[in-house]
Amino acid sequence: MTPPTVRYAPSPTGRLHLGNARPALLNWLFARTNAGRYVLRLDDTDTARSTSAFAEAIETDLAWLGIVPDLKVRQSDRTALYDAARDRLIADGRLYPAYETPEELDRKRSRARLLGRPPIYDRAALSLTDEQKAAYEAEGRKPHWRFRLDGRPVQFEDLIKGPQTVNTASMSDPVLIREDGSYLYTLPSVVDDIDLGITHVIRGEDHVSNTGTQIEIIEALGGTVPVFAHHNLLTGAEGEGLSKRLGSLSLGDLRDAGFEAMAVAAVAVLTGTSLPVEPHADLDSLGAQFSLDKVSHGAARFDPAELASLNARILHAMPYETAQPRLAGMGLDDAALWYALRDNLERFVDIADLATIVRGPLTPVIAVEDAEFLATAAALLPDEPWSDETWKDWTGRIKTETGRKGKALFHPLRLALTGREAGPELRSLLPLLGRKACLDRLP
Repeated sequence: MTPPTVRYAPSPTGRLHLGNARPALLNWLFARTNAGRYVLRLDDTDTARSTSAFAEAIETDLAWLGIVPDLKVRQSDRTALYDAARDRLIADGRLYPAYETPEELDRKRSRARLLGRPPIYDRAALSLTDEQKAAYEAEGRKPHWRFRLDGRPVQFEDLIKGPQTVNTASMSDPVLIREDGSYLYTLPSVVDDIDLGITHVIRGEDHVSNTGTQIEIIEALGGTVPVFAHHNLLTGAEGEGLSKRLGSLSLGDLRDAGFEAMAVAAVAVLTGTSLPVEPHADLDSLGAQFSLDKVSHGAARFDPAELASLNARILHAMPYETAQPRLAGMGLDDAALWYALRDNLERFVDIADLATIVRGPLTPVIAVEDAEFLATAAALLPDEPWSDETWKDWTGRIKTETGRKGKALFHPLRLALTGREAGPELRSLLPLLGRKACLDRLP
């Protein structure tokens, strides 16, 4: 296959959320596993809501996930291309002015429903004379511009959903340009896809119905129709949609909450596929397993508990070399400490709290009824050097001397040495604590 060119096209009108990460990552994995090219296109034509802060946040979020685009473009810089396409479509008779107000269009739709007809636009504007148009202009009306559809079954092969047919005969001619001359989504998107040589459009299944219109516009402009792939949408646990404007599960919030980028990536990609949601070390590993034919046709429901579990599993398997830069930044750059504590982490930042078990400060928890037992345990502490076998040897001596076993033996030792009911294995902790610290915590 010829190396593909894909695009991820968010609008900088809010923060990216977990659902937005799904198409961003699916496009990235498809491009990378096929030696392709990844274009970030910021759809910032909505000047009222698009901001530079949101645009910068999008790039930050993508970089956190491991996505570094090969090319970045902004639609606000490309207006001349859209104007040229507009003029061509007008000259070819495919783009025509319509003067109905929103209220008039509502009345037309209501009338059509009462008559049992589909509420699609009746193309009345196509029969307007020059005099009628001039009269509307004299009233102060400005036209919106509609694309004249062919009104035919548009067929395409979807890489996820298989053969698809969208019949544009059952659709209203879409408005491509507003009364104020600004462009809606469709025309700039199509023009960009043609100009940037986009070969594959991978996006949510909510866009399937748009595809027939877009194919007709591409063909009207003499462009090459890309291959389409429409994936299931990531939803909340109850099937509710995720909202960028509301900040639902925003990537920034997930990052601030301490989730690993690869936990978020794996959940965003693997949920709603035939593959298990399992840890992956990096996007290359994820891409080696994933392909578009693994995407299910059913729902892709996000389970927060699954993300938390996956995050912990990634940390439990993380090698010291990967963790080292972050540990150094926290003043905890110690391989033995990492390997002793990592199996108890849910978030990476938890290690700062757990490290107090080894480095202090720590207040031992000693029950009155266990004081004599713990004093005996202190007297039986072996001399250093200590190893992973020291815990077994020491507790064996204590058992022989006191007759205690099971929880009665181990629980008081854990409370005294760590100040906690549960935590890392004492077998690994003991050599890190050392004999002096242990004696200081035992009565």
